[in-house]
Amino acid sequence: METKKIRVGLIYGGRSGEHEVSLLSAASVLRHLSPSRYIVELLGITHEGEWYYQPKTLVRKVLEGSELKVEKKNPISISPMKGWSFLKSDGTSQTLQVDIILPILHGTFGEDGTIQGLLEMVGIPYLGSGVLGSSLGMDKEKVKQVWEQAGLPVVPYRVVQLPRSKEIPAYSKIEDMWRSWSTMLGNSLFIKPSRAGSSVGISNATSPKELEIALSQAALYDTKILVEAGVNAREIECSVIGNLSPRAYTPGEVVPNHKFYDYDAKYLDPNGAALLVPAPLSLEVVVRVRDLAVRAYRASEARGLARVDFFYDETDDKIWINEINTMPGFTNISMFSKMCEADGLSYPAILDELVDLAFEEFIRKTELRYRH
Repeated sequence: METKKIRVGLIYGGRSGEHEVSLLSAASVLRHLSPSRYIVELLGITHEGEWYYQPKTLVRKVLEGSELKVEKKNPISISPMKGWSFLKSDGTSQTLQVDIILPILHGTFGEDGTIQGLLEMVGIPYLGSGVLGSSLGMDKEKVKQVWEQAGLPVVPYRVVQLPRSKEIPAYSKIEDMWRSWSTMLGNSLFIKPSRAGSSVGISNATSPKELEIALSQAALYDTKILVEAGVNAREIECSVIGNLSPRAYTPGEVVPNHKFYDYDAKYLDPNGAALLVPAPLSLEVVVRVRDLAVRAYRASEARGLARVDFFYDETDDKIWINEINTMPGFTNISMFSKMCEADGLSYPAILDELVDLAFEEFIRKTELRYRH
C-alpha cells in the first residue's frame, strides 16, 4: 500500500537582511527533500514582507538547478485555525493544503519567534524552535542571561540601550563608556546588534573613536547593543538535533582569513574563511563542546535543530558559548549539515528527522488543555 506523501509548505525569503541567505538555504532544502516522501509548496516572502504562493514551474526550475526567487503573483492570506489560501490571477481564491511548514528564514521576522507565533495561531506543525526558543536565540543578551543562570560559560559583556534607532550618545559620553568598558572587559571590544544574525553590524573597537564608529554601525540594526570582551580564541561550532532529548554532532572550526568572521567573510569573500570538519581538537575538548552544546540548547528551549557557536582559548583551555542559531545556514556546504554528515547523517536524512521532530512537538502541544 502506497504511503501518503507529506505536503510541505516551504517558506523562504523574508524582510531581514538575510533574505538572500534564505534563498540559498531553501533551494538546498528543496533539492534534498525526497520526492518519494514529500510534495513541496513554495511560499515566498518579499523584502517588503509580502507573501506569495509560487508556481509549480518554479519548483521544477530550482530542482533543475535554477536559483530560487520570489515571484510576485498569487498573494497569500492566512486565517487562524482555518488554513491558507491564495488569490489566483483570475481573481478567485484557492485553498492551499499543507501538512507542515518549513520556515527556512534567517534573522528578523523569521528566526526571532514572530513567524513561529503566527504558525502557532494558525495551528500547524512547523520545523524548528518555538516562540520562546526562537526569540531567546535571536536576542544575544537574553540568551546569555539564561545561560549564566544555568551555570554555563559566556564571554563577559555589557549592554547599552539606545533611545531611538541610530541615536548614539555624544562623543564625550562614548569616551566615558570606553573608559568603563575597557576597564571591565579589556582594550579590544566587539560591538554587536543584540538582535541580528549573520554577523550583520558587528565591529571590533580598540579605541574611543573606533567605539563611536562601531556603535553607529550596530545602531543601524538594533537599539539594543551588546558590548563583548575580545578573546584570543578559536571559533568552534556544533550542530544539535532533537527536542527534549537532543544530541550534538562532531564539532567544526571556522578559521577566518579576515580580522574576524564578519558578514563579508561569511558571504561575500569566497576565501573569507576555512571551514574545518571535524575541528582539530582533542577528544577531551570535543566531549566538552558537545556537552555544552546540548546544555545550551536545552537551557534556551531550542527544538528541532540549532548550531551552537563557541570560543575556545587553547592557552587557558577555556570554552565560552558565543551564541545559538535556531535556523542556521542550511545549504549542503553549510557548517550545520557538514557537521551532521561527519557523523553519518546525510542531508536528506537530516530533513526527514527534522520533519518527524516537528510533528512530535506539535502532537505534544496539542495534548495540552488551554481552557477549563
